[in-house]
Amino acid sequence: MPLHMIKLCVGADTVEDLEAWAAHRRAERREKGERDEQFHVTRVMPKRAEEILAGGSLFWVIRGQVQVRQPVLRFEPVRTEDGVERCRIILAPEFRRTSWLARRPFQGWRYLRPEDAPTDLGDDDSDVLSMPPALRRELAELGLI
Repeated sequence: MPLHMIKLCVGADTVEDLEAWAAHRRAERREKGERDEQFHVTRVMPKRAEEILAGGSLFWVIRGQVQVRQPVLRFEPVRTEDGVERCRIILAPEFRRTSWLARRPFQGWRYLRPEDAPTDLGDDDSDVLSMPPALRRELAELGLI
């Protein structure tokens, strides 16, 4: 089973916010003639990158709950404008909603074992997906969904 990553999504209140931001950034890159990819730059290259690339995802924590994941396509070393070597995580531009899982704040990213990852929500979960985020958060915190 592939290894995953988990990261806080700062600045987004909902999955829709994250999707809109990602679409906006990709459109900006297309206009500049750059590669049409979604990526996230982080300080450290994962030492277990091969395990993640075997089908792992980046799980996003939004407002204290894991809510969505994106498959990881590859990692690239990149030198930022300040001259520091960093890691660019190239993500599939698809957002797969998951069951919610509470997570406390942390810095950077962490590995997430497959057995600890929340499950994907499917078409039969449309009643859960249509709930207002505040209600969903409360039910998730109570362990009811």
